[in-house]
Amino acid sequence: MRAFLMLVLGMILGAAAIVVGVYFYFATGQAPVATSAFPMPFEKKLAHWALNATVGREMPKTVPLQPDDANLAAGAQIYREHCAVCHGLPEQKPTLIAAGMYPRPPKLLEGKGVTDDEPGESYWKVANGIRLTGMPGFRPRLSETQMWQVSLLVANADKLPKSVHDNLSVPMVTDEKAVPTK
Repeated sequence: MRAFLMLVLGMILGAAAIVVGVYFYFATGQAPVATSAFPMPFEKKLAHWALNATVGREMPKTVPLQPDDANLAAGAQIYREHCAVCHGLPEQKPTLIAAGMYPRPPKLLEGKGVTDDEPGESYWKVANGIRLTGMPGFRPRLSETQMWQVSLLVANADKLPKSVHDNLSVPMVTDEKAVPTK
């Protein structure tokens, strides 16, 4: 019985030491907080587990709009106004804002992007944002229709009509091209 009590006491003290160690890691400023710092151990893995579980549980399963030319064109306009500064436009280099973010925002209109994601997953991310990434939630700033239009745009980025692709290919004015004020 004594050995069992010593084992339980050792487990309690070990757990307490871990909690105290984690507290001091954060309280003394040892945890990386700058966007240029290396991630904490397991930071990416834990964040992805939590995000994937929540999105899988909460994302809408049905899409109320069709990915027709009108909705994709409207989604492109919304994307240019609200998303491109971080996620970029096709065949253009990242903005200074995007280059300074951690984690780096994914390029949604090039490569694999989110074209393999269900539109409901993109909609959830647009509506709610993603904590600790810089991705804001756009509810209630954008209407339900607007959030679906931009979600359909990124879900179909690999098969956009030429007119929509051409609209997205027009370079945006970036901070490098802006005229400095005096």
